[in-house]
Amino acid sequence: MTAETATRRTVLTTGVAVAGAAAGAVALAACGTGSGSSSNSGTGDTVAPAGPAGTAVGTLSEVEVGKCKSVTVSGQPAILARPTDSTAACFSAICTHQGCTVAPAGNELHCPCHGSVFNALTGAVKKGPAEQPLPSIPVKVDGTNVVTA
Repeated sequence: MTAETATRRTVLTTGVAVAGAAAGAVALAACGTGSGSSSNSGTGDTVAPAGPAGTAVGTLSEVEVGKCKSVTVSGQPAILARPTDSTAACFSAICTHQGCTVAPAGNELHCPCHGSVFNALTGAVKKGPAEQPLPSIPVKVDGTNVVTA
């Protein structure tokens, strides 16, 4: 081998190592919640941005009592739940583990990426790997409509 070949090999090896380290750093950064939610002093209660108050989310008649459905709030995927006949709850549909969109499955919300399961009426974690509940979106019932609060 010539000195020139060794130098090229060293440069290539170093370049690959640097690229690998950079990719690893990006992958680790992606492991954060990515939900854009704010936390209340680590209590587990989180609130997702809801947009302007009074924005229509859905109607009570669209969701059976004890069930939920997928909706969009301010352009973001969300879950509209109906815990009782006259109340509604809303959560971000972005899994707190790695940011995938959860889907309603009966009285649960399932994350298709890593298997986290959430309570559809409260957003609480039922099964990990997610450790944090889905961020709530403040809503209120206005007549038969559900709107952001």
